[in-house]
Amino acid sequence: MTSQTLRLAIDIGGTFTDTVLVSGDETILASAKTLTTHQNPAEGAMEGAKRVMAQSGRSLNEVTGFIHGTTLATNALIERRGAVVATVTTEGFRDILEIAYERRYAQYDINLKKPDLLVARERALTIRERMAADGDVLIPLDNSAIDHLLDELDVSGADAVAICLMHAYANPAHERRLRDILTERRPGLTVSISSDVSPEAREFDRLCTTVANAYIQPLMESYLSRFTFQFQTEGVICPILMMTAGGGMCTVETASRFPIRLVESGPAGGAILAARIAARTGINEVLSFDMGGTTAKLCLIDNARPQTSRQFEIARAARFIKGSGMPVRIPVVEMIEIGAGGGSIAGVDRLGRLTVGPRSAGSEPGPVAFGRGGTEPTVTDSDITLGYIVPDTFAEGFIKIDPKAAEAALSRVVGVRLGADPAGAADGISRIVDESMASAGRMHAVESGKDLGPRTMIAFGGNGPLHASRVARSAGVSRIVVPPNPGVGSAVGFLFAPVSFEIVRSHYSLLESLELERINTLFSNMIDEASSVVAQGAGDAPTETQRTAFMRYNGQGHEIEIPLPDRDLTVKDMGPLTAAFETEYRKQFSRPVPGMQIEILNWAVRVATPETVVPELPETPPLTTITPAQTRPITCDVDGQTKLAGFVSRDSLNPGNRVCGPALITEPQTTTLVSADFSAYVDAIGNLILIQSQKGDA
Repeated sequence: MTSQTLRLAIDIGGTFTDTVLVSGDETILASAKTLTTHQNPAEGAMEGAKRVMAQSGRSLNEVTGFIHGTTLATNALIERRGAVVATVTTEGFRDILEIAYERRYAQYDINLKKPDLLVARERALTIRERMAADGDVLIPLDNSAIDHLLDELDVSGADAVAICLMHAYANPAHERRLRDILTERRPGLTVSISSDVSPEAREFDRLCTTVANAYIQPLMESYLSRFTFQFQTEGVICPILMMTAGGGMCTVETASRFPIRLVESGPAGGAILAARIAARTGINEVLSFDMGGTTAKLCLIDNARPQTSRQFEIARAARFIKGSGMPVRIPVVEMIEIGAGGGSIAGVDRLGRLTVGPRSAGSEPGPVAFGRGGTEPTVTDSDITLGYIVPDTFAEGFIKIDPKAAEAALSRVVGVRLGADPAGAADGISRIVDESMASAGRMHAVESGKDLGPRTMIAFGGNGPLHASRVARSAGVSRIVVPPNPGVGSAVGFLFAPVSFEIVRSHYSLLESLELERINTLFSNMIDEASSVVAQGAGDAPTETQRTAFMRYNGQGHEIEIPLPDRDLTVKDMGPLTAAFETEYRKQFSRPVPGMQIEILNWAVRVATPETVVPELPETPPLTTITPAQTRPITCDVDGQTKLAGFVSRDSLNPGNRVCGPALITEPQTTTLVSADFSAYVDAIGNLILIQSQKGDA
């Protein structure tokens, strides 16, 4: 990277759009936080881009790198704003979506609400053909049935079609041929095929992933085309790369083909930022805490690597209950996300209980205090009433705050029902939302077999630093890191992501009878395919390749990821592979199972540009406690009493400066609340380090 490079990152969230401009030496030149414009998200993005360009005195035609992440794909799936989709499956397998896993996610719930899998049964179509599990053709594709299929598609009114034929992961010939015919004879139809989108065994998961891709593809193709055109019209000449759920980047063209990989792309950027901070500061165990305007995201990071997964569920019918959502199999940074953000709406239910979220006021109309038409009190209205958000410094003055409107809404909706004053209502809302986030973090850790106690929290997002000490206390975490520019943390994380692409292929084999030549050929083909995608965004830049086998004992239902050497496999690798599997199995399940055969279901390749070098961390100067010149009255989150909190601009703090709580450390896009039982100091590279102690001593 040269000093002449100028990179722009834009993260469009549910409430705010974050924009960051960075120079070649990774210096943040400017950042902005603008309200998301849901009718045309590119408008809010353009406003942010123009603002950072004006702040830095640069122009869009000077930008040499542009990375974009968006929640549009996620929101379209959750809010059901996609295309009308039909499915085409092998004759006899029409009801794959209806049958699903052949079980109820809550066995004894008589009012069970099934997941909405987007395709009504009348749009579930079939065609005569059949592949064997090894890829042999059992029944050729019936050409005479294609005219009838086209007629059925026309009658269904489908805008998009998801093709998922039996065992197409082993031989995609029938799917590709059918796609070509449909594309030629119905050019206005969007076609997704499972052998491209998710070429893995397990037809239900494969079909769901293909359906989700087809559902959002027309919307995302249109959006990305308009977004690219608008920025090119304003002078951007460099390629625009898209952030993916797996923590890498791809081209707009690849994103248009596989928009399902954009789901959760914004939160992935935050996890990348937290992982880089962990590497820079030498922290091995981290809880990443990203709280925005709509949701809060928590991710476990060990040895500077975010926890990853090959599957997750979209839009669960029952919160936190596995099996109640739509399963999707793509590479993803694993995290837990809950409807707890600054815009989360508070109320009192019919049993007289105070509730918060998951409904959000978003940016339209937004919290009551924003004066944009919101009438229901939110978490942000509570934080304003508690004194944690100072109207004069909020959002750099671009959003005017009306504290009295927030108090009136809290009193009308919550206070009158519960017999509390506005501050009491706000304190109750704050405690509920903070405990919700802490319990989500504890649950996520337990499910992963880990403990939050020894972890350091890295907090960012527009509301993360404001709630970090409160959530950390409930979660049992005693140390917090708040990086520079935390309000736009996910967008900053985009700038450290590699250009990458991951491919998974199913090819079943017992380890003891592995056909090495066939597997090595499979890897060679996957590497060529992934490399061609990466080259579109990285040019001739060097790349690194990671190979993985998904292994299990014979007859088990779930696999364990085992890394492979980056070369052709040989007979000598069989022993080390067995040992590696048993070691990993022992970590997860206490002991291996002697005498059981080991089988491999899937093989994966990830091609990526090398990660940027992490500079060494200078030594922090000796700590010096400073006394803030200004104070503000707040409702203390420890005892609920009114106290004077120090009021400090983050820009005024130097490495080694320490501030004891209670205190508010303000900066352009957010505020860090240092609770009364915490103290905060600035390390050598500008991170705020919060330490919990009853006396406020570091």
